[in-house]
Amino acid sequence: MPEIQRVLKVDLPPKQSAFLWGARKVGKSTFLKQAFPDSLVYDFLKTDLFLDFLKKPALLREQLIAQDPKILKRPIILDEVQKIPQILDEVHWLIENKQLRFILCGSSARKLKRTHSNMLGGRAWRYEMFPLVSTELKELDLLRVLNRGLIPSHYLEESYQKSLKAYVQDYLKEEVFAEGLARNIPAFSRFFEAMAFSHGELTNYSNIARDCGVNFKTVQEYFQILVDTFLGVRVEPYNVRQSRQVITQAVKFYLFDVGVAGFLVNRNLVQEKGEEFGRAFEHFILMEILAYRAYQEREFNICFWRTKAGLEVDFVLGQGEVALEIKGAGKVEKKDIYPLTVFRDEFKPKKTILVCNEKEERVSDNVNIMPWRKFLGLLWDGKIIK
Repeated sequence: MPEIQRVLKVDLPPKQSAFLWGARKVGKSTFLKQAFPDSLVYDFLKTDLFLDFLKKPALLREQLIAQDPKILKRPIILDEVQKIPQILDEVHWLIENKQLRFILCGSSARKLKRTHSNMLGGRAWRYEMFPLVSTELKELDLLRVLNRGLIPSHYLEESYQKSLKAYVQDYLKEEVFAEGLARNIPAFSRFFEAMAFSHGELTNYSNIARDCGVNFKTVQEYFQILVDTFLGVRVEPYNVRQSRQVITQAVKFYLFDVGVAGFLVNRNLVQEKGEEFGRAFEHFILMEILAYRAYQEREFNICFWRTKAGLEVDFVLGQGEVALEIKGAGKVEKKDIYPLTVFRDEFKPKKTILVCNEKEERVSDNVNIMPWRKFLGLLWDGKIIK
């Protein structure tokens, strides 16, 4: 597999530690090996290591105190740290008393929160890693991205379908059960499939609860599990003014990878057009925006705007500075622009952009119709929103 230079940068000054979160297989361990090749690594996916430290977390302190001080000048990496929550007390002691630095890598903060684990009280900066993004790839084949997703092994390997199947069956469900995050295995499995078919749409908890045979609150909890394990994100409605005509309660939910979402609904795109292509295309653009926000350490909001009459703007960034509509169409029509013009006339965003599959940039009715490659280039250059 070719080595890919990731956008994420983890620059730690003396005495500073960090958490690095992200879903399994997005490349956290590989990234840390490349960025900190001489660091000590404790990988708690190794069964023998996991069992030893689970029985006696103090082993970490005992082993590190015995190390050569030169080695301890580099950050110490604890991989899948959420599997042993108690070890964070030892990490805290070593930071305070031995001035050691740690990078604590994990795929779920949920178990740590539920057990009221020591989260180091601000002593560790927070980073998040996403699947691959456009600026990390020399060439980007859109259909390849939308079908395979951007988990590194899925995007790069030819046997991506088998890899996606294994990932969904062996990790997305089994890992949740193994960590004790969901107790009702059949209900959670049904939820997973029902959630996928409402992916990117207004989330109706009651309908999903009925399909799964569980109550409303349980479905909300299942969605929270996906958020806490970095498997998905909620997009909230844009609501700066009270209006009976605007949807303000429902949220949208997107999985963390377009390929995983496609596998769950048995999607296989063969051409760059159609409703399924448009949904996957919108998802892809959102993931780029989310990754840009995290990697560049920005704090802007990502919302959607929708009226009860059905007018919708896919994403509103910041406090309304940027309005984005995402269309997979190769030719944008006047009706595609209309919701953006309504939003623009009411809220006066600084930028009003329709991201699409057209080849050349143009302006229609003061809306910037922008090819997606141009948009992504401007996004990563910090020229869409800072």
